[in-house]
Amino acid sequence: MTRKAKPAAQATAAATAATGVQYWLLKTEPGEWSWSDQASAPGGVAPRDGVRNHQAMKNLRAMRTGDRCLFYHSGAGAASRRVVGVVEVARTWYEGEGEGEGKEAASGGAVDVRAVGEFRNPVPLGEVKKAAGEVEGMRDFALLRQPRLSVMPVPGKIWDWICDAGGGFVQDGEAEEEEG
Repeated sequence: MTRKAKPAAQATAAATAATGVQYWLLKTEPGEWSWSDQASAPGGVAPRDGVRNHQAMKNLRAMRTGDRCLFYHSGAGAASRRVVGVVEVARTWYEGEGEGEGKEAASGGAVDVRAVGEFRNPVPLGEVKKAAGEVEGMRDFALLRQPRLSVMPVPGKIWDWICDAGGGFVQDGEAEEEEG
């Protein structure tokens, strides 16, 4: 049985269709670049670079200013694999100063992303896998079908589900409200 999107999620998907904003997922090793690193970068902006896979680079090149991306911590342990926040494309693909020769020189491009907010509840990969039978399109989601791909598109319904599962996100400068 397919789970229907909540009204707020439907509004998000409709807004995406109207604005042309696309959704993506960016994987990063927390030991190399973590959410804390991203959030504490000047203005929360930093390049997403170092991508060598052809399909991942094609996805980076397809990004447009204002597109939103899930910030995913990958890693060796299952507990570390989770979506932790949201970033926004601040600058589209640009060629960097690639070092070395051949493939390494060709991978010298990047997009700049800006921290938007950290999820209140990080969404573990295991939770995404469990939802594969419940959320429309989740079984075909690249995170599950191509687990080594570091940059991938995210369908609107999956974006909405992950944002709901993460409890929304706290934006820079926004104080979390205390329940009670």
